[in-house]
Amino acid sequence: MRMRALTIFMSIFATGAAAQATAPHASLRPEARPFVSTQGTAVRAPQDVKGAAGFADWVRDFRSRALEQGITPEVFDAAFRGVEYDPKVIERDRNQNEFTKTVWVYLDSATSEARIAAGKKALAENRALLDRIEERYGVDKQAVVAIWGLESAFGTFRGTEPVIRSLASLAYDTRRGTFFEGQLVDALTILQSGDTVPANMKGSWAGAMGHTQFMPSSFLALAQDWDGDGRRDIWSDDPADALASAAHYLAENGWTKGQPWGVEVRLPEGFDYTLADREIEKLPSDWAALGVTDMDGKPVADHGPASVLLPGGHQGAAFMIFENFAVIERYNTADAYVIGVGHLGDRILGGPEIRHGWPREDRALTLDERLELQERLRDAGFDPEKIDGRIGPLTIDAVRGYQQSIGAVPDGYASLQVLEALR
Repeated sequence: MRMRALTIFMSIFATGAAAQATAPHASLRPEARPFVSTQGTAVRAPQDVKGAAGFADWVRDFRSRALEQGITPEVFDAAFRGVEYDPKVIERDRNQNEFTKTVWVYLDSATSEARIAAGKKALAENRALLDRIEERYGVDKQAVVAIWGLESAFGTFRGTEPVIRSLASLAYDTRRGTFFEGQLVDALTILQSGDTVPANMKGSWAGAMGHTQFMPSSFLALAQDWDGDGRRDIWSDDPADALASAAHYLAENGWTKGQPWGVEVRLPEGFDYTLADREIEKLPSDWAALGVTDMDGKPVADHGPASVLLPGGHQGAAFMIFENFAVIERYNTADAYVIGVGHLGDRILGGPEIRHGWPREDRALTLDERLELQERLRDAGFDPEKIDGRIGPLTIDAVRGYQQSIGAVPDGYASLQVLEALR
């Protein structure tokens, strides 16, 4: 398998970040949207916000484009009745890259005792439903419950923003207008299909909707009508359609029932940290031959090919990750999110805490620092190829190469210490 790029440091919604530290009362969906330059120079978010003066003209133009794509005038006019440009949405989209957390700080909230307790309660109250969903889709119930917990705090924080207004504001903005216009047409298609009405189509400021925070395109492709009432209703108090939709999402992306997302492992003294690479896969029995065991010193069962992941560097916890890690990654690419889903699901079923500590004296790099790190790596001869603020495989490989050149542990961990050494 070839798993997609992950960010070790990821962006978190600006609002509510402090409140998320202890209680499961808000969504923990991280969104990483760095500005990418194909020319190899850093591009930072502009701070000006497009004014509302041209919004009405844009809506008129968009109406023609929407109708050409099959949206009826009646559906369009009902959806846009009273819709105005929302500059707050654009401000949040512009600024969210500055809000970063380390993986362990994120996990402190994602897998807090309060969230675990809420997850156990949600599982108990919905066990019969979740058992049937697991049987139909072949997706382990704890993964579905954990996604529910991180996306909407088990349905208690489904989002309050009118989706049409949010998507229209983002589509009118020129930064990613094409993407959000597509999502807006999909949202109108959902309304036209009768799955919900404009007043009920609420979600996050970025357009993610309902218990499982589906974007409109994901909804159209994968949402399910579990209760057979003719509507795929992921917004109502009844979570059945949403939970079935999340299971269907994972199933369609290749979920293997019974396979763990990952297992915390113990690395032997003298471990070759260049092997901790997402592109290097071995059966757990082969890893065991190299001294990599579970936390009790036993070989990990052969669930399939696996890689070793070090989200906090060699001083943090290590995980042996399987194909289901990449499946959860299709829901959200941040490695902290994937570990959060996997570990929360394990804890809900009574699994142990992560036993190894984290380098808690470290802090997350800011966006400017991540950009500087990439620029300095390039200038030092370890080109990450993109100066985009995203700590993905290319930057990790560049960090690893630099670490080897100075005799440091080559774990690829993009830390403040590496940046200071480069300086």
